[in-house]
Amino acid sequence: MFQNYVKIAIRNLLHNKVFSFINIAGLSIGLACCMLIVLYTKDEISYDRFHKNVDQIYRITSTEISPDGKVDKYGITGMMPGPTFKAQLPEIENFVRLQGESYNIKKGNEVLVQDALKVDSSFFSIFTFDFVEGSPKTALKDPQSVVISEEVAEKYFGKVSALGKTLSINYDDTFQPFTVAGVTKKSPQNSSIKIDLLMPFHREKSHDDQWINFYLNTIVKLKPSANPKALEAKFASIYAQEAKGQLIEAKEKWNFQSTIQYGLQPFVDVHLSTEFRAANGLKDDSDPMYSYVLMGLAVFLLVIACINFINLTVARSVKRGKEIGIRKVVGGDRKQLIFQFMGESFVLSLVAFLLAIFLVELSLPIFNTLANKALSMKYLFDFQLIASYFLLFLFTGFLAGIYPSLVLSSFSPVDTLYGRFKFSKGSFLQKSLVVFQFSLAAFMMMATLVLYTQFDFMVKQDLGYDDKNMVDVSTGRMTLSETHTFKQELLQNPSIEKVAPRQSGSWRTIAKVNGKQEILFAIDVVDEDYLPTLKIPMVQGRNFSQDFPSDTAQSVLVNETFVKEAGWKNPIGQTVNFFSSNKTYQVVGVVKDYHFNTLHESIKPQLFTCDPKRSSFAQLSIKIKPTDIPSTLKFIEKTFKKLRPTQPYIYDFKDQSNQKQYEKEAKWKQIISFSAILIIFISCIGLFGLATLSAEKRTKEIGIRKVLGASALAIVSMLTKDFLKLVLASVVFAFPLAWWAANKFLESYPYRIQISTWMFATVLVLLVLITILTISYQAFKSALANPVKSLRTE
Repeated sequence: MFQNYVKIAIRNLLHNKVFSFINIAGLSIGLACCMLIVLYTKDEISYDRFHKNVDQIYRITSTEISPDGKVDKYGITGMMPGPTFKAQLPEIENFVRLQGESYNIKKGNEVLVQDALKVDSSFFSIFTFDFVEGSPKTALKDPQSVVISEEVAEKYFGKVSALGKTLSINYDDTFQPFTVAGVTKKSPQNSSIKIDLLMPFHREKSHDDQWINFYLNTIVKLKPSANPKALEAKFASIYAQEAKGQLIEAKEKWNFQSTIQYGLQPFVDVHLSTEFRAANGLKDDSDPMYSYVLMGLAVFLLVIACINFINLTVARSVKRGKEIGIRKVVGGDRKQLIFQFMGESFVLSLVAFLLAIFLVELSLPIFNTLANKALSMKYLFDFQLIASYFLLFLFTGFLAGIYPSLVLSSFSPVDTLYGRFKFSKGSFLQKSLVVFQFSLAAFMMMATLVLYTQFDFMVKQDLGYDDKNMVDVSTGRMTLSETHTFKQELLQNPSIEKVAPRQSGSWRTIAKVNGKQEILFAIDVVDEDYLPTLKIPMVQGRNFSQDFPSDTAQSVLVNETFVKEAGWKNPIGQTVNFFSSNKTYQVVGVVKDYHFNTLHESIKPQLFTCDPKRSSFAQLSIKIKPTDIPSTLKFIEKTFKKLRPTQPYIYDFKDQSNQKQYEKEAKWKQIISFSAILIIFISCIGLFGLATLSAEKRTKEIGIRKVLGASALAIVSMLTKDFLKLVLASVVFAFPLAWWAANKFLESYPYRIQISTWMFATVLVLLVLITILTISYQAFKSALANPVKSLRTE
């Protein structure tokens, strides 16, 4: 009997090639998307679980609570918590501190920048990484040794053994030899720690005994019997005792009155934590929301594909009515018919499932690019994954087949054999499913349009300064005389218009204004050419100038937001007290607000100083002419290597680096757009199925109308308007939800677009056009059919 069901199922698939292709295509796309998202989710939740005894590994977190109730959470600490807690708490088996760094390393005549981690020698007693050469027990004992990965070993030493060889690393501003004491295998994809180069912490000459700072990760391994919650309570009492003197001093000097609470975070939670994120040496921080959104999209795609199967199967039920009638007359009961139709569903699902595996392999490189992953097909060969995919196959076959099986097996044999069969039982459900499909399609089209418009707004928004043809070159720390020489050498080239130095990176600090008020602000160390080079205007006062030699010692510029936060009506002449260094500066100018950070943040207070004691210059912003950019870049590189031979040459175009800041939005735009296309495509298949059913049900009506003089256009209009009503009904449900979701999404952006009526109108017009194009084939086919044949068959 089972063999008979399979034969009939295969025969029906081959006999109805178009419908079979549509069903298989829809289901395979839905299944492939589900498989990809299951791979993605498995990778996300598997992060860092490969370490031995990982359930005993925790990261110490810091929570700062200010007197006004403001709470700041950090996944980082200073140097003191790790060794202090370890010494006083027997529940802690070991600890390791970890901080991200980068070093300049000589390779022949080249100087390369190498990412690195500074770690304690206990690193490998807590974390599990495989070694190619050397021993994890002794690899970090010598302060003049390093551990590198096999990729870094090949980068500097080629294919030969790296163990025992030396690397010339710039440490404390001098190149020093470090011996390679170990080589590790490439770090797993699902690891928050990516080993390139490990530098021992005990190499540090200075000892930081401050409790009130946060800049590195402190990881502890607890004993199996330890209670993390009880330990957190003990942290508080130890901190209160050990940091007592520093807290009194901080309150007197800096008016520091915040409370710091130390906690424990399971290391396996770091990757997906949105409160205590992976940073300062830990990589690949993520957000569980990505998994939720992607899983939701995959489920929607699969459900829509199953809806299509239902619609198309029921649409063909009119043709199979006599087959069902005959089977019932010769003794077939309803149970057998249900098994037959469920069998067809599972055969079709099996074909779709096999095709989906092929689609996954084909699309995996593209998906990896979009999701910033390195997933491979070997991930599929996992018992849990195989089990989940098997359940997915069973669920798909059951979901797609159960409703058509129950409906088709309920047909009356008398009505079907005598041609009195009229199928109307499932009409409302089918139309409801189509409304659901197109509601989701409309929602996704709206989401895509909002994402595109917001992304376009962000990358084209006026930042308040000129970033075109601006080259940023990292120079390493330079003295004032070195900076002046570099500038003069570059300006000899007529293709270079201006050169302005700046400190490296982004800094923030706190200072006092109006006597006691504290302001947190971004600080930039620049010279008098910086603002003119970036074409940032002054709104009050003056810029730094060589005509005022005292500017380097006592003058600062502030932006408009700084003035507002300070509450100044007349900012010129006001003072800013850097109480940490006991230095007071006078405001000589106000700079117009500009976006020195991304548009993800509102403009914050900003201060400019040209005091060389604040920081050395380490970057040059070079304004070049657009006429011959390659030649100009070659000149800049030649000059750099002449003046900075021990530094790696690294440059970036300012406008390109600005756009890179919105890569997350760009990838989500691609993912949502691709999902919208798939949902629309699969929904259109469902609409095509319903159009087929409608045309078959109204064959006689169409023939009579044509005999009575109805034109083909009138017939097409009659068949089309019913479906347009479904589309209009779908937007009634989709648009309010899309409006609410879009506003919720945009709330996270301080600078955002407004949801306009043109967006809804655009989506509506596109949906109407897609609907007409989808059903036009079937509508014209029915309208142009010979009425004599249609009436004769009736």
